[in-house]
Amino acid sequence: MFTLDQFNIAAATATLPTETHATLQAADIIEFRMDLAEDPLEEVRAYSGPHPLIVTNRPDWEGGKCTDTESDRLDSLTSASRHSAVRMVDLELETLATTRGEEAMKRIRSNDVDIIASVHDFEDTPPLSVLEKKLYQAASHGTVAKLATMANTTADGMRLLQATHQASGWGTHIATMAMGAAGKHTRVVAPLYGSKIGYAPADPTEATAPGQLTIEELDTVLNLVRWQLVYRVNMLYVSEHWYQTSCSYDVNWG
Repeated sequence: MFTLDQFNIAAATATLPTETHATLQAADIIEFRMDLAEDPLEEVRAYSGPHPLIVTNRPDWEGGKCTDTESDRLDSLTSASRHSAVRMVDLELETLATTRGEEAMKRIRSNDVDIIASVHDFEDTPPLSVLEKKLYQAASHGTVAKLATMANTTADGMRLLQATHQASGWGTHIATMAMGAAGKHTRVVAPLYGSKIGYAPADPTEATAPGQLTIEELDTVLNLVRWQLVYRVNMLYVSEHWYQTSCSYDVNWG
């Protein structure tokens, strides 16, 4: 069940499923990449699956494949947002900074659909101050502030996690991930720092960003992390209880 009160796995795809596949069982929501689809609006209209949708129509200037005019691109997203299954629309922070983007955001929200304000850097992971500024700006526009950067070193990934932790304390919803091999681990541990959405390809052979894990891999590792956390918390409780009980015995014996 999709809710921003918990971490969610978004299955990214260029083709909306006509039936529930086993690979989607662990997914909470589907990200439909309109910019990668042949007839995206028709697919949205025909969709009747159980998963809610995030619709994204990523322009080529932010790593996507959409080459439509900005007006046509945003009109397509607005049209898609009228479908009852659409829960969220992804709009780039750079788009939202324009008058046309702000108007599209208002039309989309009038359909009771939330906005993911996204920022992507496919070259690098900026300094911490820049990451925090980007997340703050995105949070001022969207229900979810999404930030994806390229990690060239493990330090880049750690810096993104630090920004995630800082931003999650603002009371807004955050979705962060470091792309590339050096940032792969962030897709698993980012939820511990406050990230609410993680992306994985619906088809393991068709990743939509570098460094993505498959849905099965992401779900399996997340469950292991959750189990370890529960185990450690329980062991801490047992140890503390045993210590307190032992101390009481010592006092009684004295």
